[in-house]
Amino acid sequence: WNLARFAETLLPLLHEDQEEAVKLAQAEVSKFIEIFHLNWLMGMRAKLGLFNEDDQDEALIEDLLNMMQKYKADYTNTFVSLTFDKPEDTTLYGTQEFVQWHEQWQTRKSRQKETQEESTQLMRTSNPALIPRNHKVEASLEAAEKGDLSLMNQLLTALSKPFAHSPEQCA
Repeated sequence: WNLARFAETLLPLLHEDQEEAVKLAQAEVSKFIEIFHLNWLMGMRAKLGLFNEDDQDEALIEDLLNMMQKYKADYTNTFVSLTFDKPEDTTLYGTQEFVQWHEQWQTRKSRQKETQEESTQLMRTSNPALIPRNHKVEASLEAAEKGDLSLMNQLLTALSKPFAHSPEQCA
């Protein structure tokens, strides 16, 4: 819907004939789904340390996302745990379903020429250790309203390097 509304605003710039402008806009907007999907897939591969394409990647990614939803696993924390191959003690990691998925993921990574270290580095640059969690932002705003900017400054410092993966950020 948003994309269609945006395209409508561009119609006068695309062509002076309204019908021709609509045709041009529709042709371009129709490409969006495929372009978005390909870019999403590329980003998800990077989050899993995958450099090249494989026919089974989409299924591997969907299986993980479905498990995360099923077991209510935190998105950011799951990918950070996978980055360091240190699954947290959560419901997800204790399941046979996850163990099988993890084996498939390791097998998939072994089929690429890049080393485990290169794969981990790709994951480190694709999976932020820190995101601005609502409760942290709210706490820093409340403190700032009372004149205490220390929490705000700490949060801003940490958020300036979200991929640093420092112990302070992961806390």
